[in-house]
Amino acid sequence: MMWLYLAALLGLYFVFHWYRERQTIPNLPDKYVLITGCDSGFGNQLARQLDRRGMWVLATCLTQKGAEQLKEATSQRLQTVILDVTNKKSVAAMAQWVKEQVGDRGLWGLVNNAGVGLPVAPNEWLTLDDFMRVLMVNLIGLIDVTLVLLPLLRKARGRIINMASSTSFVYITYVDMLNCSGVESSDR
Repeated sequence: MMWLYLAALLGLYFVFHWYRERQTIPNLPDKYVLITGCDSGFGNQLARQLDRRGMWVLATCLTQKGAEQLKEATSQRLQTVILDVTNKKSVAAMAQWVKEQVGDRGLWGLVNNAGVGLPVAPNEWLTLDDFMRVLMVNLIGLIDVTLVLLPLLRKARGRIINMASSTSFVYITYVDMLNCSGVESSDR
């Protein structure tokens, strides 16, 4: 009898995953997604993948070089803008640019990916400025970007994804700075 319950549970599991995988997002080519931190790494790869899937991607980069390299590798649907999440004027200029890009459609997705993890050293070797820099990028910058884009996200009933470091799940010596930045700690 126990095998019957186990088989039924396993069957429900597969039916659930089959149903979930069949779901698609309608009108994907009409949706705009903004991704911060697209110079390299995960943000860069996500921007390329969403562009290949036909979405309008608004990619923010810290450097002009990163923006140019990303634009060269993608279609016309991907647009880049320079953004320093620690600079209020830069965030305000980005928000105005996004409003012009999306118009009445609103912003369907925001991926807060910009972050720093350096310097990594024993706490005794670090200064308060080292900790403040990480907090300004990983936490305060994320909050600032999210707040200025909330009206556009609400217009499109959009989603917010906050990326976090894997160091929030495992204690690793000398990365206390990442764990104190808030976003990483809030994932638990």
